[in-house]
Order: sequence, then C-alpha cells, then structure tokens
Amino acid sequence: MRPDGGGSGSAADPEGRLWADTAPCWPPCAPLEQDSTTDVLVIGAGYTGLSAALHLAQSGVRVTVLEARRVGHGGSGRNVGLVNSGLWTAPDSLNDTLGAARGEALTAALAAAPDLVFDLIAQHGIACEARRDGTMHLAHAARALPALDTRAAQLARRGTPVEILDRAELAARLGSARYVGALRDPRAGTVQPMGYARGLARAAQAAGAVIHETSPAQTITHQAGLWQAQTDRATIRAARLIRATNAYPTGSGAGAQPGHAPLHWVQAATAPLPSAWRARILPGGEGCWDTALAMHSLRSDAAGRLILGGVGNPTRPPSAAFCRAWIRAYARRLWPDLDLPPITHLWVGRIALTGDHLPRVEDLGAGGISIHGYGGRGIGPGTVFGRAAARWALGQADAFPLPITPPRGAAFAGLRGWGYDLGAAAMRVIGR
Repeated sequence: MRPDGGGSGSAADPEGRLWADTAPCWPPCAPLEQDSTTDVLVIGAGYTGLSAALHLAQSGVRVTVLEARRVGHGGSGRNVGLVNSGLWTAPDSLNDTLGAARGEALTAALAAAPDLVFDLIAQHGIACEARRDGTMHLAHAARALPALDTRAAQLARRGTPVEILDRAELAARLGSARYVGALRDPRAGTVQPMGYARGLARAAQAAGAVIHETSPAQTITHQAGLWQAQTDRATIRAARLIRATNAYPTGSGAGAQPGHAPLHWVQAATAPLPSAWRARILPGGEGCWDTALAMHSLRSDAAGRLILGGVGNPTRPPSAAFCRAWIRAYARRLWPDLDLPPITHLWVGRIALTGDHLPRVEDLGAGGISIHGYGGRGIGPGTVFGRAAARWALGQADAFPLPITPPRGAAFAGLRGWGYDLGAAAMRVIGR
C-alpha cells in the first residue's frame, strides 16, 4: 500500500490499500493543463462529486471534476464498503433537530439510498462485488440494546423491515458470541468501495463529464460572475460550483475550512480464510459495525478475506505495529480459536464528523455549495446528495432533504473529535 495514509502523514499502510489493489483498473485521467470553462465545476472525485457529475452529464450539462489525487483516493476508496440506509441519528431525533417535515424527508431520502446505489451499479454494469445481504449494528454490551430497540421501533413505525437479533441468532450469523445482540437492516449491503467509485467515474465519463486527476484546486474564488479554481497549471471557470471534498479539503478560498472534525478509521485485511472459517464467519455476507465508543467494523470480501477496522484519532494515523497488534487482539476476542491468517493489507481513511452527526450542505454564495460531514456513512448518503447537488445546479431549489445553511466554523467539531479520540484510546487501553 501507499505510505501516505490518505494524505494524512505517516500511516499504517505500508503494504497498500486492499480496495485500490483489487478494484478494476483505472487509467489515469489527464490533469488540467490549460484554462477552460464549464457549466458546473465539481471539486472532488468521491461518491458525492462523481454522482453529481454523472447526473449532470446525463442531463446534458457541461460538468468538469477536479480531483487532487486519483478518483476515490480519499474516503471513497478507504472506507469499509457498507451501503447503509440512514445516519447515526435515529429518525425521531432527526425530527427533533430538523423539524418533522425536514426530518421525515431526510429519513425517506436515505432509506432509499441503497436502492439508488444498487440501481446505478446494475444500470452501468459497475464491477464492485455488490451484495445486498444487509448490515448488522452489533451491541457490544447489554446497556447498548435499548438504543437498538428504540431505533428498530422508530423504523418499524415507518414501515422499515429491520429486525432485532438476540445473542444466539447473532452468533449464528457472526460466528462469534462476543456481541450480545444486533439490529439487522436487510435494505443495506456491501460493495468494493473503490470499485464503486471507479465505476461511477466511468459512467460519468461515458455520459460526457470531464475528469481531471492530479489537479488540486489551490484557490477557489468568485470573480466577474464566475467561480474560478486555480491549479498549479491552469484555471477553470464555471457558473456553478459543487465542493465535495468531505474529510479531504484542499487549497484555500470558498469552502476550504468545513465545520467538521476529522477522525481516522484504520482497517486491516487478512489473507483469505480457510473454507471452514469462511462458512462460519458472516456466512450471510452482512457488513457490521458495533456500538462501542471506540467503534469497530468487520466484513469479508469476495475472496474470503476478513476485514477488520476501528476508529483512530483526529490528528494522525497510528503506527502499523500498533494496528497489527490491535487488529489481532480484536480478532482473538471474537474468535479465540481462530488462527488468524497473515494480515496482508493495512490502510487508513478519514471521516468527517459534524457536531450533530448530520451532513452539511453549505451555501458559499453566488451559486456555490459545499457538501460534507457524512460521519463515516458516505456511500449511500454521498450518492444521494450528489444526485441532489445535480438537481440543485439545474435550478431545483428544494433538491436537498436538508436545508442549505451558511458555513459553520470547525472549532466545536474539532473539540468533539478530540473527545472521540480520548474515548477510543481509553477503551483500547482497558480492552473493551
């Protein structure tokens, strides 16, 4: 893997990212070499930006995407690959925060997010190991069960077919009795996340979108009625701007300081499990995460690799040695009798966490917006918000299920990030 850790300094990925290594090949896109104009300029080639570009191009709009590195380089190519159908916040709490109308609109929009993702995969023939076998939110302790029960009840009132698994039912699906129960969501699923990002990029290009890689927007300004993004080689101008960099903002100017805390998520992949263990661990193909303060994730891929992960700190990724030791300790807690295969890949990505766990659509003025803050649940919401951004650029004022708000400062979000960091460190020390 690359030693950059997702643009975060020294990182725990000396062997390379699994998703980049196993996704269909992506030929480089030429950088922006000469001054140009376009109708809509998108900054960032992740799920949000690529979904926006695809839907704009399908509508006949000239759209150009600037990517600082490569397609999917940031969180879109470094996440767990869970296609979720909602946010961290439960539906009733969304209504308390946004008002009933907005809250229900957001719940409904994100409930349909897996439909949109898997429909796009089917429509464009995207090779990304797509499986719609559900996800499981694992209760790490008995005290976590009431919150899962409450969420399940709220979703049931909205006609959502989720189910609560008891310890025995979960053990049969997980292959471990370590967790005490779970909320299973059959609407959700898993993908090879880099494969999905590259597939969206191919579909956008086929529809007419232009993508420039290795073209970081050093400054973004609004001059003479147009948005202007300057790279180290050229300048591009557009009437509309969609900034979709999430946890990987670059450069200066409009939207360069989004109001969220950066957190790191570390993952490790093993060599393929022996067939007997593949039949035991997650035989139904679900992707999982848990309720612990220092959250964990686990899933397998099409090759039978076990993929484990967890939250890190907001300032720098942990060392490779720490990650290896921590991943092996976590696996031993779940499957004490498993002789864990060698860890072949270590990597880390960044999560954009807002103070209220809600995404932000921020008004940059003069036909520009910034979208960020998915809190680690970017595949479904990012695809949905990208389509909404395209509709917004086409003039639909109510395109988003959230209000478009003024930019917010990052101070509170940063403090919250440190709280997660300290909590994660404490939980790992005591081994919970």
